[in-house]
Amino acid sequence: MSPPVPSDLGYVPPDGGWGWAVVFGASISVGFAYTFPKAFTIYFKELQAVYSISYSQIAWITSIMCATTYGGGPISSILVNRYGSRPVVIFGGLLCGIGMVSAAFCTSILQLYICVGFITGFGLALNLQPSVIIIGKYFLKRRPIANGLAMAGSPVMLCTLAPLNQFLFDNFGWRGSFLILGAILLHCCVAGALFRPIGAATTPVKPQVTGKGKDALKEEVTEDAMEMGSPTKVPMEDKVEEEGGKACCEKINQYLDFSLFKHRGFLIYLIGNVLMFLGFFAPIVFLAPYAKHIGIDEYSAAFLLSILAIVDMIARPTTGIIANSKWVRPQIQYFFSFSIAFNGTCHLLCPLASGYMGLVIYAIFFGLAFGMVCAMLFETLMDLVGAARFTSAVGLVTIAECCTILLGPPIGGTLIDTFGDYKYMFIKCGAVMVLAGAFLFIMNYYNYRMLAKEEKERKAKEENPKPVRTENEGRNSWNKETTRDGPELEPLSKEQEGLKEEVNGINEV
Repeated sequence: MSPPVPSDLGYVPPDGGWGWAVVFGASISVGFAYTFPKAFTIYFKELQAVYSISYSQIAWITSIMCATTYGGGPISSILVNRYGSRPVVIFGGLLCGIGMVSAAFCTSILQLYICVGFITGFGLALNLQPSVIIIGKYFLKRRPIANGLAMAGSPVMLCTLAPLNQFLFDNFGWRGSFLILGAILLHCCVAGALFRPIGAATTPVKPQVTGKGKDALKEEVTEDAMEMGSPTKVPMEDKVEEEGGKACCEKINQYLDFSLFKHRGFLIYLIGNVLMFLGFFAPIVFLAPYAKHIGIDEYSAAFLLSILAIVDMIARPTTGIIANSKWVRPQIQYFFSFSIAFNGTCHLLCPLASGYMGLVIYAIFFGLAFGMVCAMLFETLMDLVGAARFTSAVGLVTIAECCTILLGPPIGGTLIDTFGDYKYMFIKCGAVMVLAGAFLFIMNYYNYRMLAKEEKERKAKEENPKPVRTENEGRNSWNKETTRDGPELEPLSKEQEGLKEEVNGINEV
C-alpha cells in the first residue's frame, strides 16, 4: 500500500518547520497520558495504609484512570472535530491539574476514584487523541518519524516521573505530592499551546447556478416563502420530520464518522488491536513482582523496568525512521504485524529465563518489541484511513480497546492466583499477541490483494469504457422514452425520422 496522498486533507502538510514544535508538544502530552497511571502506583502502599483498604481496591484507581483515558476517545475526537486540537489539549491539562489538586484533599477512596480516576483520566484522554491527530496534519512524508518521536515521550516521562514521584513522596508526603503533581500536569496546557491550527485556507466560493440549479433554487425559495407566508402546511410536516431525523444523523456523523465500520482495513485493524491489548500491558504490570517471586531483591526488580524504559526510548524513534524508509513504508502493515508477533514471542520465552541475567535479556527484547509496537500503533491506522478520517478512527478504536485493557491484567492476575505461578500469565499474553500478529498479517495480505484487484478493475474501466446497461438502467431509460413520446409510439427508423422532420417543418410553417 503506497503512502496516503494529501488530497484528503485539502492541502500539502509542511513536513517540518513548526511541525517539530508540535512533535515536541505531542511528546509531552502523550508522555503524561501513557506514563502517569504507571508512575502513580508509587503511592499505592501509603494510600492502602491510610484508608485501610485492600490492594485490589487501590488498584481500581489506575484501572479507572486507564479506562477513562481510552473510553473518552470518542468524546475527544468529537471535540477535536468541533474546536481543534489546541483548545481541547489546554482544557484537558486544566482538568488534570484540577483532578490532582482535588485529590490532595480527599478523605475516602471513593473520592480518589472520582478525582484521580475520572477527572484526571478524562483530562489525559483530552491530551492523548488530539496530540496524535495534530501530527497527521503537519506531516505526510516524514509522518512515521514524527509519530515515533512523539511516542518516545512515554518512556522518557516514565524515567523522569518514577524517581520524581519517589522524591516528592519522601519530602512532602502523598498530599503535598498530589498538589505538586497537579501543577506539573498543567504543563499539558503549554504543550497544547504549541498546537497551532493548520489547514487549507477557506475562501468563499460563489456557486455556479445551472439551468437545473435555477429550477431547484426557485423551488427552494418558493417553499421558504410558503413556509413564512402560510400558517399551516400539513402535507409537508411528515417530510420535514423525516428530513430532521436525517439531518440529526448527518450532524452526528459529521463529528464522528461511523461509516468507518464499512472500511475493510479499519475493521481488520480494530479486531487485531482489540485482541492484542488482552496481552499488551499485563507483562509490564507483573514483571517486577515476577522477579521478586523468583528471589530477586526489590531494587534489582525495579531496575528491570528502567532497562525496559531505556530500550523503549531508543526503539520508538528508531522504528519511526525504519518505517519511513521507501522499503518498509509501502508495507508498514506487515511490519506492524511482525512487531506484535515478536512481542508475543518474547513473552512466550520469558518463563525459560533463569536468574537475573535471563530477566535482563528478556527486558531488553521486551523493551525493543514494546517500542516497535507503540511507534507504529497510530501510524498504521492513519495509513489505512487517511489523515482526514483519522480523528474519528482513533476515537472509535480507543473506546473498543478500553475493554480489553481493563480485562488484560485481571485475567493475568487470576491465572497467577489459580496456578500459583507467573509463567501461565506470560504464556497467555504471548499466545494472544502471536495470534493477533498472525491475524493482522494474514488479513492485511488479503486486504492488499483486494485493493490491488479493485485498483486494476478501476483502471481497466477507465482505459476501456464500454456503455454497459443493466436491466434497471434499461427499464428506466424505456420509461423516460415512453413518458416523453407516449406508449403508442414505436422507435422510428431513418426514413420515419426524415418524415417526422418534414412534418415538423410543415407544422412550424
